[in-house]
Amino acid sequence: MSGDDGMTRHVEEGPDDRGKEERKRDRQMIELLNELRIALPGVQILFAFLLTVPFSMRFGDLTLFQRDVYYLTLVATVLSTTSLIAPSAAHRLRFHQSERAWIVESANQLAIAGLAFLAVALGGAVLLVTDMMFDGVRVWVYTGAVWAFIVGLWFVRPLGRHARDKSSGP
Repeated sequence: MSGDDGMTRHVEEGPDDRGKEERKRDRQMIELLNELRIALPGVQILFAFLLTVPFSMRFGDLTLFQRDVYYLTLVATVLSTTSLIAPSAAHRLRFHQSERAWIVESANQLAIAGLAFLAVALGGAVLLVTDMMFDGVRVWVYTGAVWAFIVGLWFVRPLGRHARDKSSGP
């Protein structure tokens, strides 16, 4: 809208516009929390399993490489768990400060980071088990195939759709 001085004034948002934006953020937050409810139990089970491994009788038989893979997998699982739980903590701490947009945006970033760490952790767990079962090139081929499937399904496929500039829909 033009003012008397020839400069453009911005039209302020009305109550309906703010309500639409707030409903959109509410929906985004609910969708994100539902997605986290799917991911977290798997990460927690993997973490619980990894915590028990050092106390098993055969842990002392692991090679230095297997111990390194185990530790990398444990750390990736901790980072995944932390990243996936962080949105709940941020929501709880910032909810009443009218920071819904920040909460949703940072939760989205943390969820993606958590999934990336989870992909590393799952690949590490498969590598550890595969290295204990097989020798040679099969260890890397089998692990690589599983990890490529995870990365392809979780990251390449959705990002590839974006790169092809597809609109959402069936």
